[in-house]
Amino acid sequence: QVQLVESGGGLVQAGGSLRLSCAASGRTFSIYTMGWFRQAPGKEREFVSGIVWSTGSTNYADSVKGRFTISRDNAKNTVYLQMNSLKPEDTAVYYCSCRTRDTRLALNMREYDSWGQGTQVTVSS
Repeated sequence: QVQLVESGGGLVQAGGSLRLSCAASGRTFSIYTMGWFRQAPGKEREFVSGIVWSTGSTNYADSVKGRFTISRDNAKNTVYLQMNSLKPEDTAVYYCSCRTRDTRLALNMREYDSWGQGTQVTVSS
């Protein structure tokens, strides 16, 4: 079992930046891929970005490309999401997740095995 704890959310004005962190513990050796998802009120949880733990390969949703950057620190078992040029439509609860089956950068939340509790990001206009 892998435990994930997010931090770094908050309230920011449009155009501002935030950095989210996700610390993994437990059976971290079983992690192949880490992902960030978000869920706005009344909407389904959607993929934001993913990273392959071993290689650092990444992918992003079109809505955040060029504004968000995912990275990881293997020594700290931590993945980050640097969010720049934030927009009101980025407002959501952001969740960290991990996939322990293989290194596929899956886009569907059902393909991830463990989840954090989420951290709120609110962008004011």
